[in-house]
Amino acid sequence: MRTFFRLLRCLTDIIAPRLCAVCGGRMSADEDTICARCDMRLPRTGHLSDLTGNEMARLFWARIAVVRAAAMWMYQPHSEVSAVIYNLKYGGRPEQGRQMGMAAARELNGAGFFEGISMIVPVPLAKEKLARRGYNQSEEIARGVAAVTGLPVATGVVERIRDTESQTRKTDIQRVENVEGAFRLTRPDRVAGRHVLIVDDVVTTGSTVCACGRELMRAGGVSVSVMSLGFTHQ
Repeated sequence: MRTFFRLLRCLTDIIAPRLCAVCGGRMSADEDTICARCDMRLPRTGHLSDLTGNEMARLFWARIAVVRAAAMWMYQPHSEVSAVIYNLKYGGRPEQGRQMGMAAARELNGAGFFEGISMIVPVPLAKEKLARRGYNQSEEIARGVAAVTGLPVATGVVERIRDTESQTRKTDIQRVENVEGAFRLTRPDRVAGRHVLIVDDVVTTGSTVCACGRELMRAGGVSVSVMSLGFTHQ
């Protein structure tokens, strides 16, 4: 049966070649989402070895209670990871979010990252930005994770009530102030008493995730874990 599906994939690839989410090159029948060359080259965070005390998880200590946290790849300016995320956000490539979300979820799943999680909540975009972009990149990543884990993606439980400025050139204090009051819980009944996975594209200082997580926790009995594609070393 495995041979049959491999042959079927080979035939399908002739008609509609599958392209690597990172380099855009054609993938072989044995590759999925990211080609083997890019998969070996992308800088891993190493978070899989310690899901509760890694560098990203420590960002949230004393700020918001997080069960576990992990990002897959180190995010640096002008790197392949940053290029993929830039294309995802600004290049009209929502499918790359789903592809990278699936690739990350497969590795995290093997480490038991998703155990006990009830649903996925992607960090929402402001309505104005969503209208301009046409999609929410964090939601696309979340849908890739859902395809691997079977977890439901819960949109609309928290909304972004104002568009915030880019966090890129801001200090840590300015980042916190920038997202303060940016989110509003709209469906507490859907998340109350649940273990929620917040998904974002990149985590730098964790300010956006903290603001979103605090709002979700207002529903009562909510526990939070965090996942992102990229993580910026402080």
